[in-house]
This record gives sequence, C-alpha cells and structure tokens, in this order.
Amino acid sequence: MSEQKSYDVVIVGGGVMGSSLAYHLTGAESSLKVAVVERDPTYERASTTLSMVNFRIQFSLKENVEISRYTSRVFEDFEKEMQVGDTRPNIALCREGNLFMVDEEARPAAEASLKMQQGLGCEVAWLDPDGIRARYPLYDAGQYSGGTFGPQDGHFDAYAVLMAYKNKAVSQGAAFIADEVSGLNTSRGRIGGVQLASGGSLQAGYVVNCAGAWAAEIAAQAGVSLPVDPVKRQVFALDPEVKPDGPLPLTILRSGLYFRTETGGLLLVGKSKPDDPIGFDFTWDRKRFMEELWLELAEFVPAFESLKLVRGWAGLYAVNQMDGNALLGEWPELAGFYLANGFSGHGLQQAPAVGRYISELILDKAHALDLSVFDPSRVLENKPLSEGGLV
Repeated sequence: MSEQKSYDVVIVGGGVMGSSLAYHLTGAESSLKVAVVERDPTYERASTTLSMVNFRIQFSLKENVEISRYTSRVFEDFEKEMQVGDTRPNIALCREGNLFMVDEEARPAAEASLKMQQGLGCEVAWLDPDGIRARYPLYDAGQYSGGTFGPQDGHFDAYAVLMAYKNKAVSQGAAFIADEVSGLNTSRGRIGGVQLASGGSLQAGYVVNCAGAWAAEIAAQAGVSLPVDPVKRQVFALDPEVKPDGPLPLTILRSGLYFRTETGGLLLVGKSKPDDPIGFDFTWDRKRFMEELWLELAEFVPAFESLKLVRGWAGLYAVNQMDGNALLGEWPELAGFYLANGFSGHGLQQAPAVGRYISELILDKAHALDLSVFDPSRVLENKPLSEGGLV
C-alpha cells in the first residue's frame, strides 16, 4: 500500500518562491506542518539558479514597486535573519544599479513611472545623455533621450538566497521532499492533497503551486488552465578586451538587450525576444550572440567590439501571457488551491514579499503589503492588469 502522510500545507516547488513561503509559514506558526515537494533537489534546471539575477524598483505598476522596495530592505539584514546555528549565508549583495535607456517615444511613459516611483520614496533619477556618459564613459548614449537610474538596484547570489530560505525553513520544521507531484487530489470543489510520482500521497488542506515554469502543468492536474508558459531565456558570459573602470549597472536598451558586469571581469548579456521558444529547452545557441546580439552591444558600447564569448546557458521564464504579472492567491474555483505563479522573469526578486503574502492569506493574517491586485480571479474574468512604461 502506498504511504500516505498528512500536512497542513503542501508546497509544489522548492525553488526560491516555495522556500520563501515555507520559511514564512513555519516562522509565523511553529506548529504548522509544511511539506515542500521538489522534483530537482540539485536545482540544476531551476529558474532561480539559471537567472542572470537582478532586483529593481523600476516598475510602472505601484504594487511591483512596493514589492521591490520590501525586497531591498529585506536583503539588508538577510544574512543575519537567515543564520542557522553558526552558519550564516553570504548572498554577495551588489548595488551597482539599473539603468533603463529611454528614447523620445518611450519618454512620457518613463517619466510618469519615475514620478510614481519617487512619490513612493524610491531612490531613482533621470539621467540625460551627458550624465550617462559622465558615469559610464564607454556608453554611446547619443541615440537616446536619457535613462532612468536606480542606484540601489543590483544583484545577489541567487543560489545562496535559495539555500538560506530552504535551510531556515527546515530549521523551523518544514519538510523538503525530493519527489514529483503527479496528481492533485480534489473533492467537491476543494483541494485535498497531492499524489507523488514515487507512489505515495500527501494529504493537505492547502496546496500551493510554486512550480515556476511548470506551473501550468501542475494546475492542469486539477483541471485549472493557467496562461503561464515556459519561455527560454539565454545568457552569454563575455570577456571584453577593454574592461570598464568599475562595475556597470544592469543596462536595458529599448530593443530588449540587457547586460551587466559580473565578478572576474566578465560581462553578462541577454535579450528577450517575442519569438523566444516556448517549452522545456535548456540548450543555448552561440550563434544567437555572434549573429544577433554582438553588433547591437558594440553599437551602444563600441569598446565591446573586441571580446571573447566564454560560455552561455539557458533558463526558463514562467511567462504570464495574459499581462506579464504574477498570479497570487486562491484559485476561485478550487478552495485551498493557491497560486504563486507567472512572474515573467521577476520571481527571484519578488520571493520575499510573495512568500510573506501567501502565508498571510493561508493563515488569515493581516497583510503587511496588499497584493490583491494580482488575484488570479482576473484570469477567469479576462481582466489583465493595465501597465505602461517599464515592465
């Protein structure tokens, strides 16, 4: 007979989102029985570890800005808060900034977003082309009107953050189970637990979908259709002949090309394209950089005309094709089934706030930050979030 265990909450997916939720649940209620089911405990194909990694406050939707402001504060004391015994994580927090390049067409929307961000108390400023050249003399900003710059934005060690959440959650009583969820148990409009590929099952009054790029597959097991697709994103590590004098911010061009410096004198480059393939494909294509991205990069940074392609990799964005924003909360047609899905590339930086928010929903606690705008009912109502400017 297959083994059956009972928990209060089962979390499907043990990446940074699932681990953050497990940490927040067990931290809020020490008696709570929480299980996290992760199909890939090595995290070799997790979006968390394959990300270029970034956090920023430059969004055009107020709630996304507030999420990022919270993340920025959390990371200041994160290593101390996540210490377990004598082990303290090192997340290698770097605040080199984010710079969004803006042309005349995009300037009104960018300025509106900038005004909103500043109104919320964010440290973000407008830089004209001369100001950009003064900060980053390698840049040729002549074709742009300027850019919006967030000096407190930056990057961190994603794996260290993931393991910190996981280890702290375990120390607080969470169980991490290496297995695959092969089915969701439902009865009379309510979730009842999950089936495991190993043959066992876990009973639970709450099941949370934190499966990232696999979110739609998990939801489909309960007859729930989510507009979330796994979209391949490729990153290229370069060794430029001319080294910048200091770190470069994550710089985002209007075309979708983005780059930043990395430790060891390397440069990381990527580009999101409308025709990026959907599916679980982790191959990377050298020609994509050599034939498409290099020319564009060298046009903006002429010094990068001479460089060496060191390596590349591919990971997956869980793209919400409806509006590019997260789906957070209980699915209206299945009681006890919660979603934390569709982050469209923003999940890593949103994990601290989302883990806290979903735990508040499950435990019926007051919300430190109201994220109800992301409620998944908008999928059934076909009401995408309206957003302009930076996304």
